[in-house]
Amino acid sequence: MSARIPAPQGDIPNLTWQGQPIDCASCPHVHLREAGECEPGLACMQDGYARRIDRFFRWHKELAAQHLHHPYFEVRAISARYTEVFHLPALMADEDETVRLQVALRLPQRLLQKMKHDEHREVRIRVAQRLEADQLPSMVQDPDYGVRQWVARRLSPALLSLLASDPEAVVRQEVALRIEMPALLRMAEDPDPGVRRTVAERLPVGLLGRLADDEDLLVRWNVIGRANADVLSRLRQDPDPMLAQAAEGRWLQLQSPALPQEEPHHG
Repeated sequence: MSARIPAPQGDIPNLTWQGQPIDCASCPHVHLREAGECEPGLACMQDGYARRIDRFFRWHKELAAQHLHHPYFEVRAISARYTEVFHLPALMADEDETVRLQVALRLPQRLLQKMKHDEHREVRIRVAQRLEADQLPSMVQDPDYGVRQWVARRLSPALLSLLASDPEAVVRQEVALRIEMPALLRMAEDPDPGVRRTVAERLPVGLLGRLADDEDLLVRWNVIGRANADVLSRLRQDPDPMLAQAAEGRWLQLQSPALPQEEPHHG
């Protein structure tokens, strides 16, 4: 294999994870070196550089299970990427989150549920990305907003109200993108303008009047782009001249259906 791919020039020095020169003679897989099936600086499980470790196990997946308890976390993590799934439960409580991340990406659902409370946020995010939808409600109280944000992206719309009052605006904005009426209408009162802008993009046209006097200019802009003539008539008097002009233009278009109608645009 290695004979077909030359080792990169000027790459990271090929040293062990402990900073020592690589000694092929002491490697348990020295026979592969003799057969040209690995190469220091290109594909080597003794290396400290993850890319070269990965290339070794990609070439020799059958060896991954032998190194799941290696002292170097990168070797354990990359071995977990290539070994058979039935070996992974032994690594669910590995001391390094990089290893547990790889495990969370591959575990079957019945075991993945056991990692919902992992101490590291990135591991829990991977769990939230993969967990079956009917198991996600158990993660709506996760202490990390990034986890809850992923839960909001995947949770059943019927259950999104569980996160509609989340303390973080980025989570509520994810909710506003998917939540259904009438819960969406209640989010028109959200304290964050970014959330209300999303609401203005999704509310039924007949309810956009609720946001016609919003204090945020971009919320009103979004309303103008979708509103009916009654709401536009109010917004023709908007205190911002640009918005008033845009509302006037759309209002006139609605009075003359033969004219092409365009949403207002910036610039």
